[in-house]
Amino acid sequence: MADLPDTLIALQRTARARLAGLTGDEYDAQWRAWRKAAAEFQAAVTDYAGREDVTESRYDIEQAVKTAVRHATEDPAE
Repeated sequence: MADLPDTLIALQRTARARLAGLTGDEYDAQWRAWRKAAAEFQAAVTDYAGREDVTESRYDIEQAVKTAVRHATEDPAE
């Protein structure tokens, strides 16, 4: 897998919002923020996968980014 852009990693980290412990309006607001971040991440992956110099499939790129975020030592939700 080619080097992934840091922007894709950052977008996926943002999309991994934690909802535990939130209720009511806080919960609803966090879900809206998560959906927005997830949509931005999906669009960025699609754009990246569509570049001529990228040979990996869109699916493989998305999975590589998600794996990189899961295995990162920092947790943006903390």
